[in-house]
Amino acid sequence: MQLENVDLNLLKALEVLLEERHLTRAAARIHLSQSAMSRTLTRLRATFGDELLVRTARGFELTPRARTLQRDLALLMPQLRSLVRGAGFSPESATDVVRLHLTDYAALVLGHRLFSPVFRQAPGLSLHTDWLSPTSFDDLGHGRADLVLTPVRPPAPLRWRPLFEERFVCVLARDHPVTADRLTLDDLARYPHASVVVLGAERMLAENRLAALGITPRPGLRVPFFTAAIAALPGTPLVAVLPSRLVDQVPIDDVRVAAAPAQLMPYAYGMTWHPRLDADPLHTWLRDLVLDAGLQLPDLDEPGQGSRATGSALAG
Repeated sequence: MQLENVDLNLLKALEVLLEERHLTRAAARIHLSQSAMSRTLTRLRATFGDELLVRTARGFELTPRARTLQRDLALLMPQLRSLVRGAGFSPESATDVVRLHLTDYAALVLGHRLFSPVFRQAPGLSLHTDWLSPTSFDDLGHGRADLVLTPVRPPAPLRWRPLFEERFVCVLARDHPVTADRLTLDDLARYPHASVVVLGAERMLAENRLAALGITPRPGLRVPFFTAAIAALPGTPLVAVLPSRLVDQVPIDDVRVAAAPAQLMPYAYGMTWHPRLDADPLHTWLRDLVLDAGLQLPDLDEPGQGSRATGSALAG
């Protein structure tokens, strides 16, 4: 392996190729033609003495050597970028690709409070978002994601910082048999639920809280998006236990919002990243913008948030 021939651009190409496992997508990310990326892959194979990417019926797969290199690059590349940027990092000249994992809830609630300043300050930046998934924390560890927005505390050594406080509310059809302004635990045990599943087979936070209180929701509807749970409620006996800040963002006819049982306490929503990015200037800047977006959210007790929605109808 001729390491003296390896420059930062070649390592960047290797990093992107191992992430994308697709020549055309990798070429587009670093502004190369497909033929140039193909030549780069040939050079990388010669440099590292390994095929790196092997074509299979499912597309390109990583060799064992490539998987090892991907783990090493996830630690090395942020440090190299930080050395190159130094104190001269400037958002207005940044052309990086930043990868963010989040749910539709986080996108709706933080929305313009985050995306507007990002692209106002860094017009050349590319922000790629993906849905929160069972692999999101692993993706942080392997450099496939830069930041994850979630209320779930990650395993060590990942970092987690709270952004804002959230509470649960119950959303149900306007003509639902339960008419109280606050549902009880018995209500939640009696009626089927519209549950949001974004972490594979894992239970969501609301279900974990209910399980700790001895409540196992009746199977009803399971959907991948928070907005889909609300849209499914009219004309059904379903109950959805959802974050309160969401309901003001998704006005839908024929549903109403009731307070959740008092036993379902508020919780913190936060952001997660890998410690290798602690001092990276780009990622420090991005985390500051995410933190500021969270700080801009009104307090839950202010008009327009959870207290207003309690017992009211959501109208379009």
